[in-house]
Amino acid sequence: MNNFRRLVAILSAVLVAALALAGCSVDRSGEDKSKPTIRLAYQSFPSGDLIVKNNKWLEEALPDFNIKWTKFDSGADINTAFVAKEVDFAAIGSSPVARGLSAPLNIPYQVAFVLDVAGDNEALVARNGTGINTVADLRGKRVATAFASTAHYSLLAALAQAGLTVKDVNLIDLQPQASLAAWQRGDIDAVYTWLPTLDELRKDGKTLIASRELATAGKPTLDLGVVSSAFAEKNPDAVDAWRKVQARALELIKSDPKAAAEAVAAQLGTTPEDAANQLKQGTYLTLAELTSPTWLGTENAPGNVAQNLQSAAQFLADQQQIPSAPALDVFQKAIYTRGLPDVLKQ
Repeated sequence: MNNFRRLVAILSAVLVAALALAGCSVDRSGEDKSKPTIRLAYQSFPSGDLIVKNNKWLEEALPDFNIKWTKFDSGADINTAFVAKEVDFAAIGSSPVARGLSAPLNIPYQVAFVLDVAGDNEALVARNGTGINTVADLRGKRVATAFASTAHYSLLAALAQAGLTVKDVNLIDLQPQASLAAWQRGDIDAVYTWLPTLDELRKDGKTLIASRELATAGKPTLDLGVVSSAFAEKNPDAVDAWRKVQARALELIKSDPKAAAEAVAAQLGTTPEDAANQLKQGTYLTLAELTSPTWLGTENAPGNVAQNLQSAAQFLADQQQIPSAPALDVFQKAIYTRGLPDVLKQ
């Protein structure tokens, strides 16, 4: 046991060092030193989180706080930031969350929102001219994905479904933009990634399978909003305000898709038409669905997101990506349902 604890301590130190080297530490410049700061990690995939950021809804809702947004490339980087205690909230995929809640990371954070359910916005694409037409054709090929991301999880699931393992392919760890560059150079044959990079790959490639199909086969992936347990315990009203603006963004996607697309486009640096097309590829829950037993659930009755995360952790353990999957109650305790569903009412 002492050896194991020593290993965890060493791993944590390595993760913190990696965060510093990657330049992902949160910029504290320009803050009002008289106010506490809420540090949010976001990613450049189309979601309500980008709408909240673009429209400055959280700044309006919490004027007594500094609001600091920091961009991250993947869930693995965000987990590293949580280990380093550099962020309070984050938009992160379900597979990285399953990893984060498992040993050796054991990150003390909780799932407080479902941003979207992955559909056609994450997919496995093979480059034209490679002769790859099915997932089974990937044997011996160079396949890229961002390790420890939802795309990585989905790639493993797609390979298993086709009777392949990671040993049957040359698996390469690349973030979305790096994978696009490698694709354009002809260095890789296929990529499992997400929007907006995914649409660039599709221009010169063939979709082999999308996360929507894997969800139907029992391997769904989600984009989640998580909050540090320490922050939530100390600032429950701030968590409520954050959930309310995220709920407002979900409703905007459905009630005014044009306004939603314009906000997302501004954050992605693309056209509203392109952003609208990207938003159509994901699945965004209604507030009733969000707090149903299928998803978050309600106060004292966490929903099936906990089972989803445990299933993901078990799959990762079977794939030898983590040592073992925690018990279900670990994930149930990590679902933040305080005040649901009433707290989401505007």
